[in-house]
Amino acid sequence: MTFLMTNLRKILLLSLAVFLVNIGFVQLAQAQAALSYFKGQHVEPGYEGWRRNDDGSVTFYFGYHNENWEEELDIPISDNNFFSPGERDRDQPTHFLPRRNRFTFEVDMPVGWDETQDFSWTLISPNGEVRRAYGSMNTDYIINPMIIASETGSLGAGISSPESRANVAPVVSVLGDSRRNARVGEPITLRAHVEDDGLPRPRRTSERQIAADTEAGGVDELDQAAIKRARLLRRPGQATVGKTNGLYLSWSVYRGRNVATFDPPQSKVWEDTRASGNSPWGVHWVPPPIPEDGNYETEVTFDEPGEYTLWARADDGGLYHDTYITVTVSR
Repeated sequence: MTFLMTNLRKILLLSLAVFLVNIGFVQLAQAQAALSYFKGQHVEPGYEGWRRNDDGSVTFYFGYHNENWEEELDIPISDNNFFSPGERDRDQPTHFLPRRNRFTFEVDMPVGWDETQDFSWTLISPNGEVRRAYGSMNTDYIINPMIIASETGSLGAGISSPESRANVAPVVSVLGDSRRNARVGEPITLRAHVEDDGLPRPRRTSERQIAADTEAGGVDELDQAAIKRARLLRRPGQATVGKTNGLYLSWSVYRGRNVATFDPPQSKVWEDTRASGNSPWGVHWVPPPIPEDGNYETEVTFDEPGEYTLWARADDGGLYHDTYITVTVSR
């Protein structure tokens, strides 16, 4: 009996040891999967979906995920950044902002193209990682304004409202030439006009923030320091990304190295969820004031010569509209 008990104890201890080792491996794998990086990682191209236009043509939507939190990568149109089949240059970006960038650009396919063809965007990052995004016309990928609002975080998953369904995308137009000349170190002024329907209505803070603030002690008669600490330490409370609604215009470098400085600093168009990130996806962001005449002025200064494509995005929280200008910078 003593012999059997001793062996049983050994078996139980061995089983427990194996169990703990397996748990350790699982936790290690989870920890490695959760790692985030400031630099040195690759860009993952992303296929967002498609829509059929009134004339029968098809528009594909693409975005990307730069795995870095700080490093902005440059991948020129080349064997490292191309579409196939057909034209390699489909007006995709060559400058990649950090982290997740949804619905960054569209590719229009004419009526009559072979819809059975594989259509892909290939990116080879500076670290050698090869990634492809494949366009699919599966009905699961059909895009409409409600899906865009939901995917970008304006709405909760599977939620809509009369306000969100009535929302029309803003329209941004550049005032002046779409091609400019500049000199290194000398600012030029960018002027753009934005029209919007005022929907979704801007809020001082999002519903998720109000709910969490209330849990931390209320909104009006409360300890603001405690609220700030609670916000900084709070884990995401929903499966999808959250975004604060409100109209803003933001300029970014779309093609060319990121050696441009914008004044005033621009709200980010990428999903910076950090509290101090000046991003609609961060909990402390509030929509900037809207000019009474709808005309926005921004100064941009370049540190190096070259040709740059600048991207202006008007975003009301739920929907967006883009326009571009080209700037040739000399010494």
